[in-house]
Amino acid sequence: MSDPSDKKTEIEAAVFRKLLSHLDNNKDVQNIDLMILADFCRNCLAKWYSASAADHGKDVDYEQARAIIYGMPYSEWKDKYQAEATPEQLAAFKARKK
Repeated sequence: MSDPSDKKTEIEAAVFRKLLSHLDNNKDVQNIDLMILADFCRNCLAKWYSASAADHGKDVDYEQARAIIYGMPYSEWKDKYQAEATPEQLAAFKARKK
């Protein structure tokens, strides 16, 4: 019989892969939109990934983690998919932080 914690980890890993796939399939959703609505974005996921790797004795720097999260180097993703934040997005982001 397998350890229930093994299944939990497998499930969590599958959910994480689905989240990354969902974000990849919805590149039109900008990081600022995610920050406004959920107070996290793809960059936050990369920071969490890097920190968790370190917690487990692995060296995954921020840029490596970003490439994992974005599915490509961040600079490439930014050039292809990141739009300039609108004044409305910036105002909504600023209002959220109050």
